[in-house]
Amino acid sequence: MVNVTILNQFEEDQLDEIKDVYESVGWMKHSIEVISIIFQRSDVVSISVYDGRIVGVGRALTDGVFNATIYDVVVHRDYQRRGIASYIMRDLLEQLKGISCIQLISTTGNEAFYRKHGLKNLKTGMARYLNPSLAEEYLV
Repeated sequence: MVNVTILNQFEEDQLDEIKDVYESVGWMKHSIEVISIIFQRSDVVSISVYDGRIVGVGRALTDGVFNATIYDVVVHRDYQRRGIASYIMRDLLEQLKGISCIQLISTTGNEAFYRKHGLKNLKTGMARYLNPSLAEEYLV
């Protein structure tokens, strides 16, 4: 593991670095405008900084009592496999520690990572995707 700092406040001057994180893993639809909207509307954020650079992010929406959903736990391609995503997950889960139900949808192949952090498969989870390729990948 590397020594990272976790920030829990989103600032507009972070946009370029956050965009770089998303693009490094092929998430090209996350424009500056989209990132600004999704982070401003997120209730909980976890921004990982290593050596003065943003190298990972995670965010969540919550009602503050019963439910929360974690989104976009992403680490820059050049900084993966160093434990940074685990720092982000631990921080998000700590910020959400009083919430009764925390959910997320894993990207394909990363399910074991989230199990390592205490999440389990849902029996009754459901979703709808407008994008046909995502629907094919994630829906049963």
